[in-house]
Amino acid sequence: MGRRSPALRPLLALLLLLPPPPPPPRELRGAPCPEPCSCPPDGALRCPGPRAGLSRLSLTYLPIKVIPSQAFRGLNEVIKILIQNTKNLVYIEPGAFTNLPRLKYLSICNTGIRKLPDVTKIFSLEFNFILEICDNLHITTVPGNAFQGMNNESVTLKLYGNGFEEIQSHAFNGTTLISLELKENAHLEKMHNEAFQGATGPSILDISSTKLQALPSYGLESIQTLIATSSYSLKKLPSREKFTSLLDATLTYPSHCCAFRNLPTKEQNFSFSIFKNFSKQCESTARRPNNETLYSAIFAESELSGWDYDYGFCSPKTLQCAPEPDAFNPCEDIMGYNFLRVLIWLINILAIMGNVTVLFVLLTSRYKLTVPRFLMCNLSFADFCMGLYLLLIASVDAQTKGQYYNHAIDWQTGNGCSAAGFFTVFASELSVYTLTVITLERWHTITYAIQLDQKLRLRHAVPIMLGGWLFSTLIAMLPLVGVSNYMKVSICLPMDVETTLSQVYILTILILNVVAFIIICACYIKIYFAVQNPELMATNKDTKIAKKMAVLIFTDFTCMAPISFFAISAAFKVPLITVTNSKVLLVLFYPVNSCANPFLYAIFTKAFRRDFFLLLSKFGCCKHRAELYRRKDFSAYTSNCKNGFTGSNKPSQSTLKLTTLQCQYSAVLDKTCYKEC
Repeated sequence: MGRRSPALRPLLALLLLLPPPPPPPRELRGAPCPEPCSCPPDGALRCPGPRAGLSRLSLTYLPIKVIPSQAFRGLNEVIKILIQNTKNLVYIEPGAFTNLPRLKYLSICNTGIRKLPDVTKIFSLEFNFILEICDNLHITTVPGNAFQGMNNESVTLKLYGNGFEEIQSHAFNGTTLISLELKENAHLEKMHNEAFQGATGPSILDISSTKLQALPSYGLESIQTLIATSSYSLKKLPSREKFTSLLDATLTYPSHCCAFRNLPTKEQNFSFSIFKNFSKQCESTARRPNNETLYSAIFAESELSGWDYDYGFCSPKTLQCAPEPDAFNPCEDIMGYNFLRVLIWLINILAIMGNVTVLFVLLTSRYKLTVPRFLMCNLSFADFCMGLYLLLIASVDAQTKGQYYNHAIDWQTGNGCSAAGFFTVFASELSVYTLTVITLERWHTITYAIQLDQKLRLRHAVPIMLGGWLFSTLIAMLPLVGVSNYMKVSICLPMDVETTLSQVYILTILILNVVAFIIICACYIKIYFAVQNPELMATNKDTKIAKKMAVLIFTDFTCMAPISFFAISAAFKVPLITVTNSKVLLVLFYPVNSCANPFLYAIFTKAFRRDFFLLLSKFGCCKHRAELYRRKDFSAYTSNCKNGFTGSNKPSQSTLKLTTLQCQYSAVLDKTCYKEC
């Protein structure tokens, strides 16, 4: 029984060779309580004085729960108190820090306290007192007068990484702030408009990585340095006139720097009273050729010996702001030029009214819905959506004129810009698709005029257009799910080509549009040659056909060519045109088809005018004109069209086909196909 098993001996030898386990973390072991303090576990900390020579008191990893009132009484020589990494500490009683005249630095970090500690009775006499309260995740509010009485001189407040949600009115009352750091308070959403009421300063304000949605309008006059990086909720700044002393700004959004462009240079601003006389001398002598005059006006000659003069000290200061606006977001309104602001309203009203009129007339007509009518309804709806896009852009431009920099983020990252971008891409692609289908349908109808069994029926057109709607919707949806995006520029076009997928997306759209244009041109050329009579000389009808085809192709080319050329170069990250100039293309070329299509394909045609006057007659208008259309012997016209020959001679098959082709192309001459021969 006393002998060990031979099998256990190797295990015991291995255990002896293993290193001893590491000691538990310091926060679990606790830390030695510094003299002259007593730190009972889960008890109250007390550091009675006086204690000669004690200038630094470090209270870290202590098991205490409470710091009672008068805990540091009598420590008149202490300069620095550090209360850090003491998670058990949940309460600091009011008056805990009382009468510490030489205290220069107080740090309370990473504790469990749930209320901002009372520091109003410190009464420090030191210049530039530093209070650091950080990483206390249970403190949610900075109350009013929270720092009054702490110090009569200047103060630096480092209040970062806490659980702050709100800073109340008069929170900094009675302080002279050099610097206020509120960075990394991830839940801080509200700073009361009068939070700085009663305070002097701050000269430096850091609100980086917070959720602040607005800055207080009062107390910004003294700020010389503003830091607001990663403050994505701060989408709007107060009026730039509030920042009378601002010299350096580091912000989240480039558009905010536009607010500080073209401001007059200002003299160096000094926040503190000891520099008032010096600042006045700066102002009165800044234009003197030799700055030695400035210093000699303030100091005695004996006091100036051995000084190095800073000759730029009183020179005018230029505000520095970052990040600088980039090429995609220049400092300008949505419409960079005034003439574009007028034109965009004219064009969008024309596009909306024209296409609404066409849709209304076609859908209320007493004639049956044919394939050409169905296709025209789709085209008008697509062009109507383009008009809505232009209306959205024009409306936002009118609302933000002169102050777009303050609305840029809300607009470009909001639902409005996403909706505008969706409308324009959907409308553009559906319009191009429908134009291509209309052109192919006309070519097919004329090419197979005799073969009635080859005719395109409505049951064929519906699934074709359904495919166009699905395709256009998919293309317009992709930027909403991360393939490029609509928020890159103020006009909400998918111009983000940072990723390979985004480049492929843009190039695919542009190439498809170019292919569609080539198809349209090829079909119109084939149609023209199909209706020409090779046995006769060119007639007036041939000339009219050529002219109208030229108009159709020219409008398509005007719309597609400039956009495609510059967009393809931009997709390869070699932009040949600025965003400012691209807005000219947006207004003058991009919506050309949306404005021209309702007129070229409907309003200027005889069939549309017939439907239009018949519709008006229902409301008691233009009855005489409508009656003329009713009396017109349309069947006789069709019969004469089909039998384009005289006498009793039976026409040849080629003559019948030619005359039928001419009849069919009468629809193309009118840019519509309401009537079928």
